[in-house]
Amino acid sequence: MPDPRRAGRRDSQDDTVLIYGVHAVEAALRNPARVIGRLYLTDNAERRLAEALAARNIRSERVTPRDLDRKLGPDTVHQGALLESKLLPEASLEDLVARSDNGPILVLDQVTDPHNVGAVLRSAAAFGTAGLVMTRRHSPPLSGALAKSASGALELVPIALVPNLARALTELGELGCQRIGLDGTGPTLIEDEKLTGPTALVLGSEGKGLRQLTRETCDRLCRIATPGPLSSLNVSNAAAVVLHLAAMRRQGGAAQV
Repeated sequence: MPDPRRAGRRDSQDDTVLIYGVHAVEAALRNPARVIGRLYLTDNAERRLAEALAARNIRSERVTPRDLDRKLGPDTVHQGALLESKLLPEASLEDLVARSDNGPILVLDQVTDPHNVGAVLRSAAAFGTAGLVMTRRHSPPLSGALAKSASGALELVPIALVPNLARALTELGELGCQRIGLDGTGPTLIEDEKLTGPTALVLGSEGKGLRQLTRETCDRLCRIATPGPLSSLNVSNAAAVVLHLAAMRRQGGAAQV
């Protein structure tokens, strides 16, 4: 079985990843693009996943919770379900721009916390997005804690992994995307943006925010209106706010047609 500490690393020759948690495993089983390897389930998890297992015609290997604790570590919340899989096919920037009717493209500038990225993916799946762009390095593996936090959204949101974020933003501009950086000191409010047409919304990491070159590659910088006593938001909360705003803009535009 793969070492959980290495699973999901994109610089490894082995592209096997580990997905755990009932919701994440169920979503993977229901995704026809997901290559399924060995599946380890406790009695209870097997009962909860019976329908998905039958639909995919897959048999699992019976384990105890303690077996999975030994494989993943005692602090891992695996809910009795562990799947060995392969990385999903990556999307291209052109793929994401072609999907712009589904919502804006989210671009993450070195957001390294897997729980934050997982939460961003959940919001993206809930409110609609063309997809997610992250750097191949300085971003968490598309497995493990990220997949668990995403609660199935990893199977639903196309992801493009790029070697250089500034070059990717330049390419998105050449493909017709407006590039809006979210920054707490931005001169204008994101609420004042129309958010129509292909749009890339760029969010920075915790604490550091957007890097200088990323800021310079955006067409403009906007801030989220925060009239309360706290002026900053966690990156996953900021993503939820702007994606909900974009969804309302799309609904409003459709209602006017």
